[in-house]
Amino acid sequence: MNIRTNKSYFLALILLIIQTAIYAQYGEPLNLPPALSANFGELRNNHFHSGIDFKTQQVVNKPVYAVADGYISRISVSPGGYGLAIYINHPIENQTSVYGHLNSFSKLIAEYVESKQYENESFRVDLQLEPDEMPVTKGEQIALSGNTGSSGGPHLHFEIRDTKTQAPLDPLQYVAKNIRDTQKPDLRGVAFYPIARQGLVNASTAPTRLSISKSKAGTPLPLQKTINAWGKIGVGVKAYDKMDGQANIYGVKHIRLFVDEQQVFCSTINDYLFSETRMLNSFIDFEDWRNNNSFFMKSFIEPGNKLRLYESVNKGYININEERPYLMKYELEDHFGNITTYEFTVNGLLQEIPRQPKCENYMAWQYHNKHVAYDFILNIPEGNLYTDFCFSHTVDPVVNNKYYSDIHEVNDTPIPLNSSGNIWIKIESDTLSERSKYGVVRVNRNRDSWMGGIYKHGGMELYINELGHRYAISIDTVAPTITPLSPQTWKQNGRIRLTLSDDKSGVSYFRGTIDDQYVLFKHDSKSNVYTYTFDRARLTELPVKRFKFIAKDGVGNERVYEYDM
Repeated sequence: MNIRTNKSYFLALILLIIQTAIYAQYGEPLNLPPALSANFGELRNNHFHSGIDFKTQQVVNKPVYAVADGYISRISVSPGGYGLAIYINHPIENQTSVYGHLNSFSKLIAEYVESKQYENESFRVDLQLEPDEMPVTKGEQIALSGNTGSSGGPHLHFEIRDTKTQAPLDPLQYVAKNIRDTQKPDLRGVAFYPIARQGLVNASTAPTRLSISKSKAGTPLPLQKTINAWGKIGVGVKAYDKMDGQANIYGVKHIRLFVDEQQVFCSTINDYLFSETRMLNSFIDFEDWRNNNSFFMKSFIEPGNKLRLYESVNKGYININEERPYLMKYELEDHFGNITTYEFTVNGLLQEIPRQPKCENYMAWQYHNKHVAYDFILNIPEGNLYTDFCFSHTVDPVVNNKYYSDIHEVNDTPIPLNSSGNIWIKIESDTLSERSKYGVVRVNRNRDSWMGGIYKHGGMELYINELGHRYAISIDTVAPTITPLSPQTWKQNGRIRLTLSDDKSGVSYFRGTIDDQYVLFKHDSKSNVYTYTFDRARLTELPVKRFKFIAKDGVGNERVYEYDM
C-alpha cells in the first residue's frame, strides 16, 4: 500500500467513524420499522421538501419520541402547514429536530399549549420557549403521530435543521438507519432547451420534451426522436427514485450530466436555506410544471439562480458548434448509492438561428423591471427574475358586469418570481362605498380565486409571486356562513360542533364564548368543522346558558351566531 493509498484509506476510515458517531447520537422518532412516503429535497409546489415523511401504518396515534437530549424550543399549532408541531434544540449537536402533523402532544406539553391558547384567545399559536422551560431526554415520548395541517394522510414529518441557520439537512444522514434500498432511480424523460436568440433544437426555438419508454425488463430505451441542435442549448431530465418494498416515488439526490465524457453539470441536495427554497422554480422547467403538472429538472443554471447545490462547467450550458454527434450521458444516484445511467446523442447540425421579433417589453433578470399602462402597472424588483424574457400584457373587456375591471392577462406563459412583484389594476366602476370590500381575483376556468389586495389610487394593488395568470377586480359583501351541527345534543355530549365557511375572501377571524367566557375551538384546514369540548375547570359558572360565535372574513364582513343552552 503506497503512501497516497494509505492516506486515502485512513481518511475514509475517519469519515466512516465520524458518520457512525453521528448516527449513534440520534435515536428514532418512531418505534416502527422505518418506511418513507417522501424523502428530503423532493420537488414540491414552490419549495423543496424539507424533511422525510415516515409512514405510520396508515393510522394516527403512534408514539413519537425525541431523537436526542435537548429542550423544546418551539411549539406551533396551525390549521394548515405542519398542523401540530414540536421543535427540539440539541445543543451538543447544534441541531434542531422537527416533528410535524402530530395528532396530540404529551400531557405536559398539551397543558402548556392550551394555557397559551387561552391566554392568547387563539387556536393558532407559535410559541418560543427558553432552554430551561421544557427539557427532554433521548427516547422520551413527546406526542402521538397524526394527520393535522397540510397533510395528505397519516404520517410523521421529520426534519433535522442546523440550529443557527435553520437550514434543513437531509435526515437520512442521521436517522432511519435500518432502511435498506437497492432500487435505482427511475428515468422518465429528457428535455432539450434552445437558449433564446442563441440556439435551436430541431429547427425550433421551443423546448423539446421527450418521454422515455422502458423495455420489459424496465431498462430505459433510446430516444424516440432524433435531436439535431445548433448553438447554445440546455438539457433537462425527469426522474424519480424508488425504494425497496414501497410504491411511492421520491426525489433524486444526485444528478450528473456528461458531454463527450466530461461532466458539465452536477446537482446534489443535502441541505439548503429556506430563503432559497423558491429557487426550485428555476431548478425545474416551471412552464411545464404549471401547464402539465410535470417535473423536468434543468441541468443548466439560469443567471438569477443562486442555489448552492450545483457544480458545473459553463453553468451547464452546452455549445453545439460542430457538425458531429455529441455523446451525452446522465447519471442519477440516490442516497444509498444506487445509480441509473442513460446515454443519448445530440447531433450537431448547422441551422440558421432566426432573429427574434422585436420585444416591446423586454425584462432583464438583473434589473428592476416595470410595465405601465393607464389601467395596469407591473413592478418586478431587482433579484426576482431568474432569466430574461419578453413580457406580454393583454386585456379582455369585462362582460355582464361580473367584475369591476377588465380582465388582465399578466404574461402569456408562466414565469416564476423569486420573492414577489406587484400589480395594480384600475377599477373601471368605482361605485362601492366600502372600498375595503374590493379584491383582486385570479380568473380561472371553473372558479375564480380570491387574492385580495389593497385599494390604492382608484385601483387595487396586489403582490404576486409568479406571472402567467389572468386577474380582475371583484367584491365581497357576504359574511361567512356558520352552521350549527345538532345543537340540541351539545350539552348532553359535552361538545359544540359547527361548520364555518366563506366562499370568497376566506375566514380570517373567529371567536367562541359561553356566558361571555372565551372557549377554545379547534379545527384543521382539511375540514370546515370547528369543535369545542367542554372544559369544566374553565367554565366558572354552571350550568352554561348562552353560546355565541363570531366570524369575520378577509374584508371584514361579520357573522354572529347565538344559541341558548
